[in-house]
Amino acid sequence: MPRDMLRPHHTLQIGEGRARAIIVVRNLWINGSKLHVRFMGGTPAEQATAREQANWWTPYANLTFEFDNAPDAEIRITFDPNDGAWSYIGTDCKSIPRDQPTMNLGFLDGGTAAHEFGHAIGLAHEHQNPAGGIEWNEEVVLRDLAGPPNFWTPDQIRHNVLEKYSADQIRGTQFDPDSIMLYFFPGSWVKSGMGTKANDVLSALDKAFIASEKAYPRTTVQAVELQVNGGAKQAAIGVAGEEDLYKFTVSSSGRYIVETGGQTDVVMKLFGPNSPTSLIDEDDDGGAGLNSRIVSNLVPGQYYAQIRHYNKAGGTGTYSIRVKR
Repeated sequence: MPRDMLRPHHTLQIGEGRARAIIVVRNLWINGSKLHVRFMGGTPAEQATAREQANWWTPYANLTFEFDNAPDAEIRITFDPNDGAWSYIGTDCKSIPRDQPTMNLGFLDGGTAAHEFGHAIGLAHEHQNPAGGIEWNEEVVLRDLAGPPNFWTPDQIRHNVLEKYSADQIRGTQFDPDSIMLYFFPGSWVKSGMGTKANDVLSALDKAFIASEKAYPRTTVQAVELQVNGGAKQAAIGVAGEEDLYKFTVSSSGRYIVETGGQTDVVMKLFGPNSPTSLIDEDDDGGAGLNSRIVSNLVPGQYYAQIRHYNKAGGTGTYSIRVKR
């Protein structure tokens, strides 16, 4: 899809109804990751604001930001005043060429940088929660966002505002009218006529949610060693939101298969080589039944396979994982 359709833009937002703080399951980094950040422009003051607000998250999320301008940084920031404020969500950043930004901070009002870093670690806009209960005045929304300063097409408006995630894509909390991920929407955009206030700091629920088992809890996930062609490893997802992590070493280049087995519905991501944040591929039901399967040409190095619960009720249980060539 075009970049403008993939990225969530900074928009006005409403909290009417049963909107919830939500995180996109498929876009979570490995818990405990260090994410490198590169500035592609910006004044010292702009960069300082971005660093400060990014680190609003780190006392609570089990993630760290390294502002080292690394060439292969996962998060790359421009400050183009003509391009609004936006960010790709979580691991979508890794699909963007290294010479292109994954975030733009065209303005830095209030908590804008914190909001966009929320996207960068996997949080979505609350108004796109499937349980949000928002009844839009679509004609008004389409008219207003087609004009300045957005000038969006109808498809962009539906993607960024009107459409919702499917229930199995997200994890959520109860409605939080104070969330940093919840912006102001004018009352004219919704049928109830009731809007919401802009939020410029992390709320208590933002902090609790990002530190919870649904996101990045303060628990150390030890990677379990897998042997290539060494048979399947038995494991279990005990609670919804649990993450299991595996590692294996590739000694010679070739085509490798990483796959799960059993009756538990899980999602798998493959990272590497020699990096727990360089996303190679992800899969849900590419294997038999509910199982994940990734087939990829790998070069020598160490790789990490992340297994997460698919987010369905009753979806916990045993599974197996193996790597073969």
